[in-house]
Amino acid sequence: MPIATLTSKGQITLPMAVRTALGLGAGNQVDFVRQGASFVLMPVRSDVTTLKGRFAGRVKKPVSLEAMDQAIALGAASRSKKSA
Repeated sequence: MPIATLTSKGQITLPMAVRTALGLGAGNQVDFVRQGASFVLMPVRSDVTTLKGRFAGRVKKPVSLEAMDQAIALGAASRSKKSA
């Protein structure tokens, strides 16, 4: 199993085997997705189909469209008050 060491600046170099398996190259981005007590490293792709399952488990209870609309309206009202 490939292992990486954390530097004093909080950086790691991904081992070649990991970069190859994920199809990563210089300039590519990765996302760290929490899964319980650990994280999964996910390559960020520009194709929308790669988003499938990325957010699974991040929300304990589904949110209705009405609740989303209400949260957006509250956020917009809050920003409007701050800029006035």
